[in-house]
Amino acid sequence: MTSTVPALGTRTAEGSALQAVLLDMDGTLVDTEGFWWDVEVEVFASLGHTLDETWRHVVVGGPMTRSAGFLIEATGADITLAELTVLLNEGFEDRIGRALPLMPGAARLLAELHESETPTALVSASHRRIIDRVLSVLGPHHFALSIAGDEVSRTKPFPDPYLLAAAGLGADPARCAVVEDTATGVAAAEAAGCRVVAVPSVAPITPAAGRTVVTSLEEVDLPFLRSLMTEMR
Repeated sequence: MTSTVPALGTRTAEGSALQAVLLDMDGTLVDTEGFWWDVEVEVFASLGHTLDETWRHVVVGGPMTRSAGFLIEATGADITLAELTVLLNEGFEDRIGRALPLMPGAARLLAELHESETPTALVSASHRRIIDRVLSVLGPHHFALSIAGDEVSRTKPFPDPYLLAAAGLGADPARCAVVEDTATGVAAAEAAGCRVVAVPSVAPITPAAGRTVVTSLEEVDLPFLRSLMTEMR
């Protein structure tokens, strides 16, 4: 899948204040946040360095340039950011090639959004090569478009990816529901002006104005997402 953002349209969900649903990928739809950490541990072990478990919360959910850069600086590893990025992507692709578990409730939610013709986008800080591999499992037909972290000048925690996704779907960001699993992703969605459902995967996320925290995607369905817009009014 190479096409990401279609021409700006005006498509909205008829009869509902909810205009679009924007979904994060790692840790939200697929149970892969642990995969990234495992790959990082393996790569740095091959370089002669041991990662501190407390760093896991620092690198989760953000762009690879940030997490990889932090780990290089923290360990003093003799490797460039570009070289490390290649190794991490290759290691992750190998992992998901062996198994790609979905988060509980993900398949049901995607099917419900597709059947209701709710405009839906996949918005991830992962690179395009990774997103396309995951889409082959999730089913690209579930998404009108996808945004990759290496396709925007500023990825999460900046609002750019979510603003771009909303524009691509012809939706008002304030009428978009975002589902995220990390504080970094939540910050990006909230900065874009979206309503946020947080499903924490690695680190806790506290409820706040405009943000609803649940324990699993099994608690999230279309009526639930529509109710977020009703509450906003």
